[in-house]
Amino acid sequence: MSALPACSKCNSEFTYEDKGMYICPECAHEWPVQQTATESAEEGRKIYRDSTGTVLQDGDTVTVIKDLKLKGSGGTIKVGTKVKNIRLVDSDHDIDCKIDGFGAMSLKTEFVKKV
Repeated sequence: MSALPACSKCNSEFTYEDKGMYICPECAHEWPVQQTATESAEEGRKIYRDSTGTVLQDGDTVTVIKDLKLKGSGGTIKVGTKVKNIRLVDSDHDIDCKIDGFGAMSLKTEFVKKV
């Protein structure tokens, strides 16, 4: 088990990690987790994470964790809808995909969970 760093604000040793952030329970200070060696080796490449913090890659399969209303067509993508073979893009909506019954779609990573 790796040792977590002490809080940079109050020097508390009781910090914990949650969704890519270190958190101090004593002073409520939060700061980002440092990149690992493999992530820093890929400088310039954005790391995409799902709603639980799992790293996503092109070609992954994800499920929708919330009903998503579609603008324009009036349809809704239901909770639990599986989306196969995603493609990650650097834009406002991080995932380009094709959903059966709806067609080409863009989703945000915060509304999906890796299967």
